[in-house]
Amino acid sequence: MKTFKIILGLLMISLPCFHLHAQFNIDGQYVQRSEFRNGFGRLIEESADPFAFMAHRARLQAKYEMENFSFYMSIQDIRVFGSTPQVKATDNFLSVHEAWATAKITDTWKVKVGRQELNYDNFRFLGNLDWALQGRAHDFLLFQHEKDDMKFHFGGGYNQTTMALTDQPFFTPNQYKIAQMARYENKWGKVQFSALFWNDGREWQNVNANGVLLEKGIRYRSTLGVPTFKYNSGNSQVSAFYYHQFGKDIVGRNLNAYNFSVAYNHTIPVNKEEGKIWTLSAGLEHISGNKSTTLENEAYNPLYGTNHLFNGYMDLFYVGGNHENIEGLEDYFIKSRYAFSKNFFLQADYHLFYSNTEIFRITNGFSPTPPTGRYFGSELDFTMGWIVNDAFSIQGGYSQFFATDVFTQNIQGLSNPNGTQNWAYLMLIFRPTMKNRFIGILL
Repeated sequence: MKTFKIILGLLMISLPCFHLHAQFNIDGQYVQRSEFRNGFGRLIEESADPFAFMAHRARLQAKYEMENFSFYMSIQDIRVFGSTPQVKATDNFLSVHEAWATAKITDTWKVKVGRQELNYDNFRFLGNLDWALQGRAHDFLLFQHEKDDMKFHFGGGYNQTTMALTDQPFFTPNQYKIAQMARYENKWGKVQFSALFWNDGREWQNVNANGVLLEKGIRYRSTLGVPTFKYNSGNSQVSAFYYHQFGKDIVGRNLNAYNFSVAYNHTIPVNKEEGKIWTLSAGLEHISGNKSTTLENEAYNPLYGTNHLFNGYMDLFYVGGNHENIEGLEDYFIKSRYAFSKNFFLQADYHLFYSNTEIFRITNGFSPTPPTGRYFGSELDFTMGWIVNDAFSIQGGYSQFFATDVFTQNIQGLSNPNGTQNWAYLMLIFRPTMKNRFIGILL
């Protein structure tokens, strides 16, 4: 008994020593979103009924840290309310979102390997897709060199469908086989700048009528860009980004596509002490598209961005494959946010959408010739955000799209669209340890 007390005493004394060298933290987040969809993601016909549902993300996050090493893992449950019975043995909604380890090489160098989010700049090309409840993560090896304001990250990924004994075709949908990335950022006075190179290799396959694989290979799409350029002067800021894509698409066509944006942002401090701030933003974004007069692919693809943040919140453009590989897009926007306090704001955004190429299409059979023109329509987005306390926020919004015949008939393929196309949501966000108190909004 005496020996046991001595051992227990020594263990209790040593626990603080262990704590100095290693820490284990568990936290999480819970996001519940209710939506009313009446044209979200795709415009609906007059005969179609709108849809409403509730869904959630429950994510458990654990991190183990030592002086030169850290391990992180997050597990999440994504489900629509009512999609499983009350009494059940199991389901398929639980998954691993991230699982990675980081090792410190020197004071300025680290290596990070495993399933991880790639979340950079304004998330236009590389984002964690936080708006979608499931999010996005890459299986990646990443080297990080950071010193003061300079950051240089580079790495890559190599993917296979399974562990096999001989060479196998790659079947994972919407996934690269090989990817390489290099990104640099720095800050000089009032200027903030970043540069990115991404090389994306997709596997193509040729099969016969019986489904037997005849040949396969990899075609590479490269993206070179300046994701961030910001110049700050007092309460004003000019921001811009530019991406250019080249190489081959999955069917072997030459690629020559681009995406750029320019915006002017101005902040009016109405009452700094009370947190009353009025922010205005105006700008444009151009995304190249295919023309009928050329054989090369001129349609830009944002690939792995959080595309809900751009081109209106109704996700009609470049979200989930919408509007890809066809006419491009011109988006002229103005945004206004008024913060009544540090914890509550209202925001209104207005977009004008045009095709980036001239549209002319002839329908099959004896249908009338569809309308011509470049104007797609406009969208009005309202958003509110309220930080209730240190752990809980409420976010909501309403959006309405005002479509033209060019967009409904030529792009959406609707003969009799609903006169009102709108979307509304309410989101409860529990994030006690995260700085981002709101999800899926930009100014």
